[in-house]
Amino acid sequence: MSKTLPKDFLMGGASAAYQVEGATKEDGKGRVLWDDFLEKQGRFSPDPAADFYHRYDEDLTLAEEYGVQVIRVSIAWSRIFPDGAGKVEPRGVAYYHKLFAACAKHHIVPYVTLHHFDTPERLHELGDWLSQEMLDDFLAFAKYCFKEFPEVKYWITINEPTSMAVQQYTSGTFPPAEKGRFDKTFQAEHNQILIHSKIVNAYKDMDLGGEIGIVHALQTVYPYSDSAGDKHAAALQDALENRLYLDGTLAGEYHKETLDLIKEILDANDQPMFKYNDEEMAEISKAAHQLNFVGVNNYFSKWLREYNGASETIHNGTGAKGTSVSRLHGIGEEKKPDDVETTDWDWSIYPKGMHDILMRIHDDYPLVPDIYVTENGIGLKESLPKDATSDTVIDDPKRIDYLKKYFSAIADAINDGANVKGYFIWSLQDQFSWTNGYSKRYGLFFVDFPTQKRYVKKSAYWFKKLSETHEIED
Repeated sequence: MSKTLPKDFLMGGASAAYQVEGATKEDGKGRVLWDDFLEKQGRFSPDPAADFYHRYDEDLTLAEEYGVQVIRVSIAWSRIFPDGAGKVEPRGVAYYHKLFAACAKHHIVPYVTLHHFDTPERLHELGDWLSQEMLDDFLAFAKYCFKEFPEVKYWITINEPTSMAVQQYTSGTFPPAEKGRFDKTFQAEHNQILIHSKIVNAYKDMDLGGEIGIVHALQTVYPYSDSAGDKHAAALQDALENRLYLDGTLAGEYHKETLDLIKEILDANDQPMFKYNDEEMAEISKAAHQLNFVGVNNYFSKWLREYNGASETIHNGTGAKGTSVSRLHGIGEEKKPDDVETTDWDWSIYPKGMHDILMRIHDDYPLVPDIYVTENGIGLKESLPKDATSDTVIDDPKRIDYLKKYFSAIADAINDGANVKGYFIWSLQDQFSWTNGYSKRYGLFFVDFPTQKRYVKKSAYWFKKLSETHEIED
């Protein structure tokens, strides 16, 4: 039996400037935290990515043809302010005006992110989210964008702040690649919530008539077993990655149980509690009462079991299935049940996790009016057939199967009362990946990176039909 989505449900595609634009040294663009980090690794380059800087109209043409109504793009901060502050680069400003005009031409509404993992290099070296100068300059950048781009009516402050804080200071997979610094992780989380709140409040004070939200990576956490130890490990993991952000941005306060769990993690690692004060919490509360929407990026769920050893994390950045390890001292160990399917990158395929996180927001955080699924999709190892022609369609049945399952879970959440307004597939086209380079493909459209030629995937046809009918076929 098929399920249906509401007739006004929006179908979209997602991207991020650094992952699609390429042209990282073009038209005066400044360096960001990734440039030196990737150069030292020597594994892969962010150029040319999908060359969206030059090919945005081509991609928007495809998007319009295949049912995309809304698109997530981000403004690269260092294209506007190459040094993070100070002198404006007019070529960068002109590029984004052209991009938004092209969106309008193709009847696609942009949802624009202000920070998508791309802190300008100077500010990253000052401490990134731990630097007051970075926070002040980010607020100034946001205000500049609000004034400069009145054609944008939907703004996102920060993409996946949890991914930044945890991967910068706990797992070490993002620069500066520190591990086990839970104190820095939680301080960065609070600082992100605070500056997000200041940006929301500034936008509302400017009375520009649009909407503003934030996008969180929310991976539902379950206990590996019914034991008390496993249940507590799941609660601790949830506090690290989800709970503080949900409390701060959607409730405007940190609940006592959340703070108790965080203190337990920090005490176990002999690290100090993060700092905050009443004035900051007043700003955070004000923003939570003005927020228009929250975006949910959900790809996988986690299962935690009790663990009392030293921290150990191994990131699967190559698609070598079964190589991921995550054991965090003072929290727990990730351990998937045997019957849960995973991708080559060890990401669980578990649609119930999508349903459960959407219902959690609906049930526990009633202040937020609207929810969007702002990222969801499956990364696959895909290649172009040797006999490919311009009319070749890439067969990707696993992606179609994945989408059917996750859209079904979203439809169930809507039927259960969650106000989910739309869905943005990650990703619109194949893109550069922060820790995987070009081997992990998510797009509706295949990009042959050496030639930059686009090929349609079968999932794009499936996506178009759903956009037209709103009916999820079994």
